[in-house]
Amino acid sequence: MNDVLLTLHGITITPWKLVGLIGTFLFTARWFVQFYATKKLKRVVMPMSFWYLSVVGSVMTLCYFIWGKNDSVGIIQNAFPMFVSAYNVYVHLRHHQPEVVSPGGSEES
Repeated sequence: MNDVLLTLHGITITPWKLVGLIGTFLFTARWFVQFYATKKLKRVVMPMSFWYLSVVGSVMTLCYFIWGKNDSVGIIQNAFPMFVSAYNVYVHLRHHQPEVVSPGGSEES
């Protein structure tokens, strides 16, 4: 997994670096999802996709720091948010009430 895939302007891309970059992109994308949901509903919300992106992004960057780079600072930096995000997904799934979609509801605004 440390084979060079691509070199652009002196930046070397390996499969592990690609995993880390995609993980970072997903972890960052969660804020755009949260911003969009807040703007659409005109109140602060944390949609479930925020937490799913957090878990997947954290797992991918954690894998990069464990196997791709072997960096203890990166491991610690990504392990805690991953557990918090996974816990939030767990709590939501455990206590989730089925959504009822009704005509004229907020999703049609």
